[in-house]
Amino acid sequence: MGVVTARRKRGAGTPPPGRDSVMAPLPWRAKLRRDWPLLVMNLPMLLVVTVFWWLPALGNVIAFQDYNPFTGGILGSPVIGFTNFALLFQDPQFLRAMLNTLSITAFQLVFYFPVPIMLALLLNSIVSARLRAFVQGVAYLPFFFSWVLVVAIFQQMFGGAGLLAQILRDHGHEGADWMTNSDTFLLLITSQTIWKDAGWGAIIFLAALSTIDPNLYEAAAVDGARRWRRMWHITLPGLRPVIVLLLILRLGDALNVGFEQFMLQRSAVGSEVSEVFDTFVYWSGLRTGDLGYGAAAGLFKGLVGLLLILAANRVAHALGERGVYSRS
Repeated sequence: MGVVTARRKRGAGTPPPGRDSVMAPLPWRAKLRRDWPLLVMNLPMLLVVTVFWWLPALGNVIAFQDYNPFTGGILGSPVIGFTNFALLFQDPQFLRAMLNTLSITAFQLVFYFPVPIMLALLLNSIVSARLRAFVQGVAYLPFFFSWVLVVAIFQQMFGGAGLLAQILRDHGHEGADWMTNSDTFLLLITSQTIWKDAGWGAIIFLAALSTIDPNLYEAAAVDGARRWRRMWHITLPGLRPVIVLLLILRLGDALNVGFEQFMLQRSAVGSEVSEVFDTFVYWSGLRTGDLGYGAAAGLFKGLVGLLLILAANRVAHALGERGVYSRS
């Protein structure tokens, strides 16, 4: 009787308490009245993205054309379908560029990606605020150097007439020139990337570390957990969502290993080890004038990056992380 009386007081059409009632979707006019300040705030960025990204992306249609900018243009050039893509996979230089790009990406994913995380952990462990600010400034500074300056510094340090070679000669050893050694080129470019970008990459992880509740560390210390155990059970789980997100974005940007860095050192080590997708597009498309062929290579690179993002995001969902996006 008590249940029946309670239902009568609530009303027959009222859902029982504790259950989420399904709300009817708002009409678009109500959503517009609610969200118009956010839309106005995002309008400048939407215009920039549209003008400088989406509209130029329509030019990828020349990858399916025998494109000639002087006679037919985009509208008048004949359509040849996937001929440019078929020629790509018959080009040994393209295959070499793809192999070099994938090997460089895999190597840097293992030896570069963890460095900003470790640097952020080290910076976060510095007790003195002044010392931490000084170390952060020193670590961030190389990010603002151009690749021309970075390569010049490494040339002065590791070149045939550099500081390290001079020290070896002064001690009776033969001087070495690592800047022209194709066997150590992979280590060279990875060390350049670490020196230039690791400090800046640590900023995101430092921001993520600041969101971890300090009470967790105090409770763990009271329970007898030492520093390494606190880092393993508190710090790294707190960083895991950010690590997964940046790893997905890094995989999506995996084929963009850098243009200036490789162009500046291409003549020193040769194209066999320094040819990557970006340099291949430049030499095969812009320098030769075969823009359709170069656009096909660039479009292939973009599609591979998209597939890598989708695959990595699905793996993140399987591991219980949100990833870049998730279905509501």
